[in-house]
Amino acid sequence: MDGASTPRVWTNLDVEVRSGRIAAQSLGDLADPSLILLGGATWSRDWWSDDFCDRIAGLGVHVMRYDPRDTGESTTSPPGKPDYTADDLADDAIAVLDAFGVRATTVAGLSMGGGLAQRVAARHPDRVDALVLLSTSPAGDIGRELPPPTPTILATFEETVPDPQWGDRRSVVDWLVAGERPYAGPEGFDEETLRDLAGRVWDRSASMASASNHFVVAESATPLDLSALRGIPTLVVHGSADPLFPPAHGEALAEALDARLVVLDGVGHQAPPPATWTELVPAIADHARGAAGRA
Repeated sequence: MDGASTPRVWTNLDVEVRSGRIAAQSLGDLADPSLILLGGATWSRDWWSDDFCDRIAGLGVHVMRYDPRDTGESTTSPPGKPDYTADDLADDAIAVLDAFGVRATTVAGLSMGGGLAQRVAARHPDRVDALVLLSTSPAGDIGRELPPPTPTILATFEETVPDPQWGDRRSVVDWLVAGERPYAGPEGFDEETLRDLAGRVWDRSASMASASNHFVVAESATPLDLSALRGIPTLVVHGSADPLFPPAHGEALAEALDARLVVLDGVGHQAPPPATWTELVPAIADHARGAAGRA
């Protein structure tokens, strides 16, 4: 079955969570093994592209994605003042499962979403069949230091970049595109596609300035005991050119969780580029199907 040939229709739900609501979607047959997608810091659900999700659904996997708090159409807090914790974000994923009637799922997370996926598994092991951890790092102590970001990324941390004019679509799109550029792999920066994505994010977002609250929450998150996750089937996916979490982070995560490691050649710290989907989509779908019902 070719999931890209006949696009499926998303089912939309507003999901009640502690002190708010989140906008969630599902795609595919609820009777199939499930996969829930958790994005990086500041990501709305739009960053998981329709085509990527449709290809996974076409391989017999029910896909869920949603706007985390402070993104898209979900509840927002004032910038710099999140009224939730990392544990709340983990519990929100379970609320989405409940809303769609899913007992257990494979949890896939990228970057901060990868840390969140580990937290979901630690807090709710009976709801997690498997993990897919992309472009991320261990969310707990592994007994050694891992390499820092590249000098280029470290330099961006030192820069004082003014905020865009949040009410001006073009200003925000330019700002988002400029911010993503240093993180892409050598062949993976598609400015036209990214500009289109950034515009759609702006169009759907209640308060784009609030999305930076994710960094506040991530910095205050308590480390996890990773030994509790070793029994969960895990697939680690990492770009060979990731400048934020160099490849040693993916290698250490795979070692800590006794997981399979897939390295995407030339990919940076970014959503998996379409050139990787031929390899990556079947790997994710096979992982989700193979672990279905384990929890």
